[in-house]
Amino acid sequence: MFSLRRKSFWVWMAIAFCLTWLISCGAPQTNRSASGEVEFWTMQLQPKFTDYFNDLIAQFEADNPGVTIRWVDVPWAAMESKILTAVAARTAPDVVNLNPNFASTLAARQAWLPLEESLSEGDRHLYLPGIWKANTLNEMTFGLPWYLTTRITLHNQSLLQEAGITEPPKTYAELAQVAQQVKEKTGKFAFFVTFVPEDSSEVLESMVQMGVRLVDEQGKAAFNTPEGKAAFQYWVDLYQKGWLPREVLTQGHRRAIELYQAGEVALLFSGPEFMNAIATNAPTIAEVTQSSPQITGTTGKINVAVMNLVIPRQTDTPDNALKFALFVTNPENQLAFAQAANVLPSTVESVQAYQTQLKSTPQSTPLETARLISSQQLDSAEVLIPAMKGLTELKGAIYDNLQAAMLGEKTVDRAISDAAETWDSISF
Repeated sequence: MFSLRRKSFWVWMAIAFCLTWLISCGAPQTNRSASGEVEFWTMQLQPKFTDYFNDLIAQFEADNPGVTIRWVDVPWAAMESKILTAVAARTAPDVVNLNPNFASTLAARQAWLPLEESLSEGDRHLYLPGIWKANTLNEMTFGLPWYLTTRITLHNQSLLQEAGITEPPKTYAELAQVAQQVKEKTGKFAFFVTFVPEDSSEVLESMVQMGVRLVDEQGKAAFNTPEGKAAFQYWVDLYQKGWLPREVLTQGHRRAIELYQAGEVALLFSGPEFMNAIATNAPTIAEVTQSSPQITGTTGKINVAVMNLVIPRQTDTPDNALKFALFVTNPENQLAFAQAANVLPSTVESVQAYQTQLKSTPQSTPLETARLISSQQLDSAEVLIPAMKGLTELKGAIYDNLQAAMLGEKTVDRAISDAAETWDSISF
């Protein structure tokens, strides 16, 4: 297991080296400036939002004669490899939809256009201040915030009642009690959370919610502390006591959705946007699904996930690219997309309008209730793992060693010490 992970790490480092070399060498690229074309990549938004984006693009083109938008929608799982290849080959789009954690990896290698000098104070103040920070690295702004999600807890009320549980858990301490009770009373599991480094960062976020500091001001490991050991021990105990499915070590968040829709787990940590999918794929489960706030730790912190728009540094139409990115993420268009996609907007004005509309509408459906809970969390939510160099490697070091402790291959003390040593040995 560990040799494969190390192999993937060095493959990534090789790609990064080649990427840095190609960026600095200035290899040939496709010239779109003469045609007035802006190429725009999104992540898996077709066909559901095809009409929305066609209308959006038509409006922008009407307002900006001579500029055309070429929209390319990329499957979620393929985006990272495609954008890496495109940037390395200097055929990247002009505007691309990514998440800040992955975008920050390439921001550290100067792949994106720095936006400080191109944005006015008025532009910056459109967006929620805490969300804006997710798109900065070393005081460089590398992207514009777009849509957000705050994780909520979807729970199978019927399965919880079968286990004798009247209220869904609010904290990780309560979650452990629920995990034991559901397993003992029903034979099923309370929840599924992945420990696959290449997948969700949920476990890393849980550590921050439990009071763990991941890195210090110098970027060195800061998690080998009593709080860090307690967080490691928490997950090790759940796994070794049989209260987590064994495949948490090998399968990603998609498995959590599958198990919830099959009625095999009582809780799903996700966003309101999944309510419609559950209703379509598992209508009997949807009928007994209710929602509650995000589970947190002793800090009370609530995490928010951010999607952004970045502009590759190699673009030959930077002014039009930025103008389009600002148009997509302006308050009016953000509000419209948030309503269509059951996500949250990231501008101050659109958030206020979104919450006002929800509060003035009777919460007659489970989806409306979930959306209200999610939006109310935004008032205190923050990006728990901000953009940083080497996040992929940090997560790998922690998850690999946490898995070793869960499997009994290492003690918790040894696992967290090894994770810290591995991280500190990596230089960027």
